Amino acid sequence: MKTHFINMKTLLQTKDIVKRFGDFTALNKVSIQVPEQSIFGLLGPNGAGKTTLIRIINQITLPDEGTVLFNNTPLQPNDVHYIGYLPEERGLYKSMKVGEQALYLAQLKGLSRQEAKKRLKYWFDKFEIGDWWNKKVQELSKGMAQKIQFIVTVLHQPKLLIFDEPFSGFDPINANLIKDEILKLRDEGATIIFSTHRMESVEELCEHIALIDQSNKILDGNLQDIKRAYKTNTFQVGIHADAIDTLQKDLASKFEISTAHFKSLEDDLKLNIKIPKGDTVNDLIQYLMSRGQLNHFVEVIPSASEIFIKAVENNQKLV
Repeated sequence: MKTHFINMKTLLQTKDIVKRFGDFTALNKVSIQVPEQSIFGLLGPNGAGKTTLIRIINQITLPDEGTVLFNNTPLQPNDVHYIGYLPEERGLYKSMKVGEQALYLAQLKGLSRQEAKKRLKYWFDKFEIGDWWNKKVQELSKGMAQKIQFIVTVLHQPKLLIFDEPFSGFDPINANLIKDEILKLRDEGATIIFSTHRMESVEELCEHIALIDQSNKILDGNLQDIKRAYKTNTFQVGIHADAIDTLQKDLASKFEISTAHFKSLEDDLKLNIKIPKGDTVNDLIQYLMSRGQLNHFVEVIPSASEIFIKAVENNQKLV
């Protein structure tokens, strides 16, 4: 199942990207569209091809076939100044002092030393890490080094930010801090590609996703639209009735049911009930209310994790 973006300005687009390493095809005609000022989830199992696509967007490697468009024009070497990349494998020099290294990396992105110092002071004050300036990176914990890497990535205020597992190494408090900063950057105009295996982060942050599996894109679109496409008209129900066994048998004769698991203050019969074609939600509610006291009724919406697993499993059955 594939969905497509309509009526949205696209900042980055890849068209039929192919990348081979010897006899192995890492990417097979992969096309994505990243809407401007959005958070776009680039998802897939390990080895699917995500990192290869990210490296192509960053011009670390070149595609064998296909085109990358940035602002509707072919990607140029100078566009690196408009892109910020936080790789999963971090690249800070451990023996250099934090401040010296941050200044050096900022200047590589086109900032003057004076402007880099000004912006670094803002971020170091914001994260309350001013006393780290003269520390060596090797003296920092993994989470502390992550903060420095994040600052260096966003410092030159790029139009496009690419975060590969940005919460790796962070405790929940600092992960939440970085999440809030990512949302602020989006609100201030940045477009963000977000690659992660943490599906709860996808739920919280991503408006659009693309799913790559075994070198092929197998799913893309607005996350809410994808959820609608994957839902099954199933509802989680908690109902209290005198004759529970009889009610359960009657429901099984009319609907597709299974045991539901949710916390409740009531001693209810808890079921997942799938509505058949031709019936409506109101029909189910009216029937349940005629048989007992309805205490819980919620539509089962597939999570990003469930969609990920189902789409990958279906794709691998076809291979």
